[in-house]
Amino acid sequence: MKFVCFGYLDAEKWALLSSDRQTALIDACFAYDELLQASGIWAGGEGLQGPPTARTLRLDSGKVAVTDGPFAETKEHLGGLLIIEARDIDHAVEIMSQHPGVNMGPWEIRPTFDLAPMIRESQTRRASAGS
Repeated sequence: MKFVCFGYLDAEKWALLSSDRQTALIDACFAYDELLQASGIWAGGEGLQGPPTARTLRLDSGKVAVTDGPFAETKEHLGGLLIIEARDIDHAVEIMSQHPGVNMGPWEIRPTFDLAPMIRESQTRRASAGS
């Protein structure tokens, strides 16, 4: 079963660390990611640029409004995500509890939802409507 693991960076806590400690944590994260890759648990992942680079879209009076930055103001921001294969949510928690990234901020773990049946149904409906 696939799980998406959202890693948040506590920016205030991060800023208090020495550059040597920051570098050590980053290296430890990448080393753990390599272990996940080697074991077949890793299914993907990406780091994200900081909140100032984001755009948020909202529907406002029938039109899409675009604003700079993330939707919510918080001291933690989404830093990246990992997609892992695990037996169940408890196994995913066990795997991510050992990730050095827990030293940088919280992790949110969610099971993925298989959209394939919903997509097929939508395709069938749209094909019928276009006939």
